[in-house]
Amino acid sequence: MTKYTSFSTNHNEINVSRTGFLEIENLVKSYPTADSEFVVLNGVNLTINEDEYISVIGHSGCGKSTLLKIVAGLEKATSGSVRLDGKEIRKPGSERMMVFQHYSLLPWLTVRENIRLAVDEVLKKATRAEKISIVNEHLAMVNLNAAADKYPDEISGGMKQRVGIARALAIRPKMLLMDEPFGALDALTRGKLQRQVLNIWENHRQAVMMITHDVDEAIYMSDRIVLMTNGPSATIGEILDVPFEHPRDRAAMRNSKEYFDLRNHALNFLDHYFTQDE
Repeated sequence: MTKYTSFSTNHNEINVSRTGFLEIENLVKSYPTADSEFVVLNGVNLTINEDEYISVIGHSGCGKSTLLKIVAGLEKATSGSVRLDGKEIRKPGSERMMVFQHYSLLPWLTVRENIRLAVDEVLKKATRAEKISIVNEHLAMVNLNAAADKYPDEISGGMKQRVGIARALAIRPKMLLMDEPFGALDALTRGKLQRQVLNIWENHRQAVMMITHDVDEAIYMSDRIVLMTNGPSATIGEILDVPFEHPRDRAAMRNSKEYFDLRNHALNFLDHYFTQDE
């Protein structure tokens, strides 16, 4: 049976006793305005284990990307705490790598050189031979050996995103952060890349936090799905456990009652908040 875990929208009532690899506790993010302040996130509590894949879903303006940027160290929380492996996150770090929706590749560097740039920057103590080996390993991991010496304008959108993922993974981060990584791709390419990323994760487990608008994508890829309430002053409305074991068979999942129950529950939650917003 599908298990649903509900969280109160009142941050004072949420049980935060569970410990994990990433710990977000009573997080508030607000911006000053002429009259008072604009609260984006209010009382967010979440823990993620070191080998867990989490997806965050909510309507536009609910602070999903802001939450991810705070975990990445690109933005600072107004109050509350965010800890990774027991250490407070205060700035960007190589233990947390970000994959954006848009590819962020340097157009004057080849696929190989884009990945090598990150390796050179972070793994400074590695030998030249070790760096070459790491780059080659990650080119193979995302099936880009044939395109290794091509430039970004010579490859497809799906291939560009694979370069970004390989670049992020090549520096051996403790946590991978992805902001709608498949959002700019066509449906066929998106499905293939979802499977490829999931294969990589299943063979090299690490903490993943992914922002998405796609409920089916979240169910297919995640261990848990975090549903955000609407902004402003958004928080976690519910967290859904995904009951399917890895590795996953997409077709078999979609034919199961558990899949439909979970999908409908998530969509009903989102529809409820969409109606409220209207």
